Amino acid sequence: MLTEVKFSSWKESVSELLEKTGFAEMVNRSSAQSVLLKPNLVSTDPPPITTHVELVSEIVDFIKDNCSDKTVIIGEGCGMIDYDTPKVFECLGYSELAADKNIELIDLNYAPLRKLTDSSCSHWKEMYLPEIVIDSFLVSIPVLKAHSLSTVTLTMKNMIGVAPPEHYCAGSWKKSAFHSNVEKAIFELNRYRRPDFSIIDAVEGMAEAHLWGPKCSPSPGLLIASENPVEIDKRGAGILGFDWTEIGHIAMAESFGL
Repeated sequence: MLTEVKFSSWKESVSELLEKTGFAEMVNRSSAQSVLLKPNLVSTDPPPITTHVELVSEIVDFIKDNCSDKTVIIGEGCGMIDYDTPKVFECLGYSELAADKNIELIDLNYAPLRKLTDSSCSHWKEMYLPEIVIDSFLVSIPVLKAHSLSTVTLTMKNMIGVAPPEHYCAGSWKKSAFHSNVEKAIFELNRYRRPDFSIIDAVEGMAEAHLWGPKCSPSPGLLIASENPVEIDKRGAGILGFDWTEIGHIAMAESFGL
């Protein structure tokens, strides 16, 4: 199921979106005790390069109001080589949000890990992922953005943020191992752990690249949600003007039945 609403304000639009999707019922049915919110905080650059803190704040409030038995955590692992995720949290308002809402922030780059294996994968026959990512109800909250290597960076590519640099830093970026055969690398990462729910901030969007260039014109003015990462990425690709069948990781995921 794919749900989208026209953006009016963070408070009104996020609540409308989550109510329409039945998000609270999904979270409350989950056996996981925690809900991990995973925004796209690749760098200290402001939105729409990164996920708007007000969007995440409204999601936190919705969970606290409707899923009171669950613990809410915000986790990310930034990709920049010259600083760590706490700097991003501080610069983009997430540290203040966490203090105000009394919730935990986790730098996924240095969280305790679990080793997973899947011999049917050809690129990642083994994968190291943070335990909190595996054990929580995982909500991916990317921004609508084009990308110079993978054409788009939406919910499936947002998952690269959970990969620990200890195992996936092979150059000048903390997740640079993913640059080798990037489409299959993204697809197989999502075979190991796909988001349980995704919300794409398509209020503005980045039209040509993920760290530079123009915003989408006209602005899409949308918030989009789904429990299906393939369907939401197909929709996001379409909004950006791309044919999803020509985007490797989306096409592979559709064929696989992810």
